[in-house]
Amino acid sequence: MNSLELLELVDKADSYNSTGRDYAAALMSAKSALAAPEILNSPELNFRALLASATASWHLGQRTEAFAPAKQALAIAQELDNRLFTAQAKSTLGNMYVASADYDHALEYLMEALHIDSSLGFKNRIAQDLGDIGVVYSTVSDFGRALEYLNQALGIEIELGNKRGISVRCGNIGIVYQNLSDYSRALEYFHRALAIDEELENKRGIAIRKTNIGMVHQKLSDYPLAVEYLTEALRISEELELRHITSAIIGNLGTIYQRQGDFELALGAYTRAHQIEISAGDKRNAAIQLGNIGGAYACLGEYSLAEDYYRQSLTQAEALGDKRGVAIGLGSLGELYADPRFSGYDPDKGIENLTRAVSLNEELGTLARNLDYYKSLAVLSERLERWKDANEFNKKIYSLESTIKSEEVKKRVDQLEYERLEAERDKQWSIERARAQATDEILANILPPTIVERLIKGEKKIADTHDTVSVLFVDIVGFTKISEKLPASELIDLLDDIFTRFDTICKKNGLEKIKTIGDAYMAVCGAPLAHDNHAERVARAALDMLDNDAVERVYSPNHTINFRIGLHTGSVVAGIIGENKYSYDLWGDAVNTASRMESHGEPGKIHVTEEFRKAYTIAAGQHTSITFIPRGTVEIKGKGIMNTYFMENK
Repeated sequence: MNSLELLELVDKADSYNSTGRDYAAALMSAKSALAAPEILNSPELNFRALLASATASWHLGQRTEAFAPAKQALAIAQELDNRLFTAQAKSTLGNMYVASADYDHALEYLMEALHIDSSLGFKNRIAQDLGDIGVVYSTVSDFGRALEYLNQALGIEIELGNKRGISVRCGNIGIVYQNLSDYSRALEYFHRALAIDEELENKRGIAIRKTNIGMVHQKLSDYPLAVEYLTEALRISEELELRHITSAIIGNLGTIYQRQGDFELALGAYTRAHQIEISAGDKRNAAIQLGNIGGAYACLGEYSLAEDYYRQSLTQAEALGDKRGVAIGLGSLGELYADPRFSGYDPDKGIENLTRAVSLNEELGTLARNLDYYKSLAVLSERLERWKDANEFNKKIYSLESTIKSEEVKKRVDQLEYERLEAERDKQWSIERARAQATDEILANILPPTIVERLIKGEKKIADTHDTVSVLFVDIVGFTKISEKLPASELIDLLDDIFTRFDTICKKNGLEKIKTIGDAYMAVCGAPLAHDNHAERVARAALDMLDNDAVERVYSPNHTINFRIGLHTGSVVAGIIGENKYSYDLWGDAVNTASRMESHGEPGKIHVTEEFRKAYTIAAGQHTSITFIPRGTVEIKGKGIMNTYFMENK
């Protein structure tokens, strides 16, 4: 297999994983690449194939098999000393540990990934890491921290203008508020995410958001609206062949049907969801649906069938090492054995299974599930006249109810504290945004926009050569005498009027103002942005500046004002001077020559070089209203004899 074929296989695996449409195909492509001996000659492709294999295996419910390739990928990344690959591998492993309920390891790996990505400055990956960490904290019910990290991630996505990322973060935040039972705010974020996905025509995102919204309405017991959203999500998901999302939606519809008492419809939904998971190869979710089928049969009074499906679900969960699934399976069997209507009614078996389920939930931190189990254990103990045990279970019921209530209170307190901090942060961010906006406006007035953009992107030294530009110098004739007659404030006002008028003229004609030096004004056209007709633009600007009617209208009769202007075309070096007080400036012979044209010119005239006349003539062609009057040869200080012209309107 050649390198191109290997690359194609790895690209396919990454593509299947990223769309979420066919993890089985992703795994097949990744394993085909890994089976090729040539993969060992390309550590980068080997890394990508291993990570793709781990990701696909994980989504297919092959949890145990997924860790090995992920850890191999991490080892390759560390051997290559490739920090980006290392961060990607740690992020993947972190998310695997999340699903394995190993939250300490999950946070350890995700925090390390965040540290690396932050040092590399990859904002898109930083946002992903922050979002993943936020999801972990949400999973362990630390909702204050969850919102802190998720909002940081959302802020970066907004800064980057990454609409898809904004949608994902809004969805994550919506789930946190749903867990906090703040359904109005959960719906607010889900609808915000949905609006973005609809704008992007991201059908997969639309299906997920409609599922989220449907689940909130399910929590609110608004089943008709829940079914409406879930049905629409199901239509899109089936259209896109998103089997995992389709299965989840159908399973949720089954839960609604079961709560409404339509157990046959619920059974049909669970069975269909199970078939989809089997075809997708996701053993974990297939096991969950087996448990749901068992629950539907129990509601229908088909207890033997219920036991059979509960056992299948438990066996598969044990084989996969899925402790959550094992706890649910044990609890379901325990409650079934505790039901006198079941022909296999066995209080001792009930107590055994329920006790094991309670122990696992305590290990996993999913204590709320134990409330029903404790109630069943108390009832069973009373039937067996084990009064001491019954008393202990009743105490645990009371203690757990108190804990759950205090947890709910704590969640609300954490939420209020977070909202207070969020309000303070919003206020500070508003101040910082206002400052940043003011800074941007100041920079835009000091430096050309393209130069500002380059500085923001991190360029330290900016020095560009421009082969052909036109430079303009203007000087106020007799300014020294004028300054002797005017008070300082009036003199400043006069200069401000003149230079503001020049700024307007330059902007209109596409010139870049460079600086003012006392009563002199310098501008250029052709830098930093190139213009083929730079000489023509500078000529128009110079004539506008020297417009006698405008000068007389603006400055007379208070002051007699006249200008001397010099123009030249040539090459320059342009760039930034300094580190603290930035200044965009020009250097080169063309600058000196334009300055000499101004100083050797005459009041009320525009003095230009032969080079400028030629550049103007080429740009303007035959149809021009400007004429060049030969001045003849002139001795120019520092330049020698030059052939120059006075430029005028015809």
